Amino acid sequence: MKIRLFASPIVAAFFVLNCWAQNAPASTPPPNSFLDRLTSLTDSDSRPWTAEQFATMGRIRDAAMTDPNAYNMLAHLTDNIGPRLSGSLQAQAAVEWVAAKMRAMGTSVTLEKTTVPHWVRGKEDAVLTRWPGMPPGTMQKIVVTALGNSAPTSEDGLTANVMVVGSFAELRSLPVGEVKGKIVLFNKPFDKELTAQGFGLDAYGQNLAYRGVGPSFGGSLGAAAVLVRSLGGGDFRLPHTGLTLYGEGVDKVPAAAITAEDADLLARLSKQGPVTMRLTLTPKTLPPTSSYNVIADWKGSEHSEEVVLVSGHLDSWDLGTGAIDDGAGIAISMQTIHLLQSLNIHPKRTIRFVAWMNEEFGVSGATTYLQEHSSELTYHVAALESDLGCDHPTGLSFFGAPEAARYLAPVANALAPIGASVLTRSDEVTAEDIAGMVQLGVPGLSPSQDSRFYFSYHHSAADTLDKVNVQQLNENAAVMAVTAYALADASEAIPRRK
Repeated sequence: MKIRLFASPIVAAFFVLNCWAQNAPASTPPPNSFLDRLTSLTDSDSRPWTAEQFATMGRIRDAAMTDPNAYNMLAHLTDNIGPRLSGSLQAQAAVEWVAAKMRAMGTSVTLEKTTVPHWVRGKEDAVLTRWPGMPPGTMQKIVVTALGNSAPTSEDGLTANVMVVGSFAELRSLPVGEVKGKIVLFNKPFDKELTAQGFGLDAYGQNLAYRGVGPSFGGSLGAAAVLVRSLGGGDFRLPHTGLTLYGEGVDKVPAAAITAEDADLLARLSKQGPVTMRLTLTPKTLPPTSSYNVIADWKGSEHSEEVVLVSGHLDSWDLGTGAIDDGAGIAISMQTIHLLQSLNIHPKRTIRFVAWMNEEFGVSGATTYLQEHSSELTYHVAALESDLGCDHPTGLSFFGAPEAARYLAPVANALAPIGASVLTRSDEVTAEDIAGMVQLGVPGLSPSQDSRFYFSYHHSAADTLDKVNVQQLNENAAVMAVTAYALADASEAIPRRK
């Protein structure tokens, strides 16, 4: 049993400080002494906010926790409009609805045109036609979904033996020609233990390459098609889709995700003998089409040319209704403007809401924004994006200057009453749409969301409104709105990376 000597780190700190003071020589403490360091943590003289501004942060936080608007907007976006795959009629309907809502909030709205891919899902079917010990005249269903950008099989499907491998290295080590004509399955399990500790994004990142380039890699070796074990931690026999990319000069082979349970089944059967599958995928890649980023400015009262950006991506995959990916990010970003309007708060700098289009199929909306606003990035004070669902936020993740930690500490204190006071610095930007501008020096921030459950539903048919906890959605809205206001009204801007 581990025994705690102090009730809290603060009590421990003052105990140590008291002991140091009693035993230290009666002279001026040396530079960078423990007393100096402790004082620097508690000194508020250099904070760029007044007591009145702190009170305003509290008003915003408390209003966010009781206002039903974020959930109501998310419900309309997911239930009434539905899935919003780039290029679809529903994606366009979402653009028009969000723009209308933002105009009603009193913002200046711009529809920024961007070109997006238009891929349409077709028939999806997989059955085992031969396996060791099969009863004569039977088949066995495999639950499958095409990966975004997948090439089709013929209308009648393709039939081939299945080869199960655990890694790129294992596939590469096989004799030349052994892969040719087979259906390759990359069977790399999702790390549930890592996810259970709150590192779901890390677990996802470990397997992402198999979905992203696995089909291209298998195709380069002559595979007839490539399957990947779904990237997700929930074993509900649900396949998780996502984008795959084909390399230049490589045959575009059909690509699909299968469930974790079916991946394990194929692995077990393949050890017993040959397994044959008939795979049918009939997606279509239509000509690129036009869509829009929705940009809405809540104008600053003093420095309207300076921008604090709040955002989420408006498109979603088509299996579910995109509630946690990323309808929630859209709703909590829209709620930032709604709260400022309802509380009649006008910070010094402009707060800009952006609903990004086409994050899932290649961030073309974010690319367009960078091209159109490249000359303005020096006036972008910070960029916030939420794209990891809406489970409880523990605080803020920030990407950029280490000095930003001390700058943001008062904001974290304002969020402490809802349990969101932890600041985490990262060198890797996990929010795709703001990554480009962060790389160019704009400070980036995201709510640090609990990732233990997100990847159970991510990119699957289970990404629906019922997965959203209203209180936690409001907590995320509070984090976004308080942070945006603080950055927009501060007497000095958040430090930029040098």
